[in-house]
Amino acid sequence: MENLKFEEMNLSDELVRAVRDMGFEEATPIQSQAISIIMEGRDIIGQSQTGTGKTAAFGLPCLEMLDPDDKGLQALILCPTRELAIQVSEEFRKFLKYKENIKVLPIYGGQPIDRQIAALKKGVQVIIGTPGRVMDHMRRHTLKMGTVKYVVLDEADEMLDMGFRDDIEAIMLKIPEERQTVMFSATMSQDILDLSKRYMNDPEYIKVTRKELTVPSIEQVYFDVKEKTKLDALCRVIDMYGPKLSIVFCNTKKRVDEVVEQLQGRGYFAEALHGDLKQPQRDKVMQKFRNGTIEILVATDVAARGIDVDDVDIVFNYDVPQDDEYYVHRIGRTGRAGKSGKAFTFVVGKEIYKLRDIMRYTKTKIVQQKLPTLSDIEEIKTANFLENVKDVIDEGGLGKYVDIITNMVNDEDVAATDIAAALLKISLSDLISTDMDDINLGGTEIYGDSGDDTVRLFINAGKKNKIRAKDIVGAFAGEAGIPGNVIGHIDIYDDYTFVDVPAEYAKDIMVAMKNNRIKNKKVNIEIAKKK
Repeated sequence: MENLKFEEMNLSDELVRAVRDMGFEEATPIQSQAISIIMEGRDIIGQSQTGTGKTAAFGLPCLEMLDPDDKGLQALILCPTRELAIQVSEEFRKFLKYKENIKVLPIYGGQPIDRQIAALKKGVQVIIGTPGRVMDHMRRHTLKMGTVKYVVLDEADEMLDMGFRDDIEAIMLKIPEERQTVMFSATMSQDILDLSKRYMNDPEYIKVTRKELTVPSIEQVYFDVKEKTKLDALCRVIDMYGPKLSIVFCNTKKRVDEVVEQLQGRGYFAEALHGDLKQPQRDKVMQKFRNGTIEILVATDVAARGIDVDDVDIVFNYDVPQDDEYYVHRIGRTGRAGKSGKAFTFVVGKEIYKLRDIMRYTKTKIVQQKLPTLSDIEEIKTANFLENVKDVIDEGGLGKYVDIITNMVNDEDVAATDIAAALLKISLSDLISTDMDDINLGGTEIYGDSGDDTVRLFINAGKKNKIRAKDIVGAFAGEAGIPGNVIGHIDIYDDYTFVDVPAEYAKDIMVAMKNNRIKNKKVNIEIAKKK
């Protein structure tokens, strides 16, 4: 079955607009099959894993069918864990961006029950909760099920595995039989089937079969980054590997446009490919990409479907994909025609859990790596340049230039090696940023409490500026994109501070902090000299 557009599903304009704002251009397979059936009022059993978009599959029709004028409880979503209950409620709130008069409340253990009781008294149409806490409210008579018309058992197999069967049955018995019941489960055990026979009315069975990953030649890596340093991280990796052709995948059209604008502003040859482009525009962009006029194509998943280019060196997941299967499609754009390829994913905070789902689905290890430092980039660019020098020497035809150097050696009384070094410096100045040249660690005596690989940095601010250790760690991690846990001893005095950092990060920190502040103070950071 072909994936549907949300506009084709008889959803209200408010919901379609909200889904568009979330960056979804079309429905996933489970959404394409389930939404229309649920909208018809039928019970369904959906078999699908995490990462298939099932929250929207049951959430959108639920919100569409609610009566906003009825302040009573109309829908109950049961989830196995508090984390899933919070996640589902956050998705529901995004769906409701343009809809008013609908109240959604997550209820789960670990949160003060008095606060939940107060919210319930004000009137709630949708409850998203864990079985244990829902039962607790039912015993207190703060939650009554007599008006519920729509029930969802999300990750039903997990709830049964966690021992919630008795709670689920007790809850279902209190809900009127004239209801619609939807169940999602990753597996179809006998217990699940027994539950469906007992509490569902002739359910439609939907199963999403997913493709296996068959791209073993692709090196898969992820980087742990902060949202505000993500673009810098992307630029560093591009500079480090120098791909001739690469694709940067984003989850939304808005993000694509933002990334393209920022890359172009930094001098990269990049263009966008997304659903707002008309076909002639898409064709023009793809032609440029194929002939190498542009080196970086920034695209959404849907727009990238027609890409058929064999020479893509690297795929970047600028955003972790919403659907596990999108990850497979994305990285499959590289490593084609028997060539090896690389796939790099930028992960922010809790997105690591989503990446772990992807690893389970693909049965592949995605390895974490440190971001390349500015020193790494300088080293690789220098090595590449020297390789080019060797190639020119091998080609020959240098007679005229040898004469020029020989005359300079004789007339100016300088060594040939000094001339070569000066020419190398001049040539590399275009390849290596001036910011990096401004900070030279070579020849500086460095020291620190953590060993020979540590640099002690001096900061011209201290206790009088109300600077604390966490302010320094936060600034270094946030602005320089380095892991906070690698920062060593921090000694804060009245007017200045010493910080021990790994030598490989010293240059990065000084460059990044050059135009930034710590606790609203413009600081100067330099390498501390030994007394």
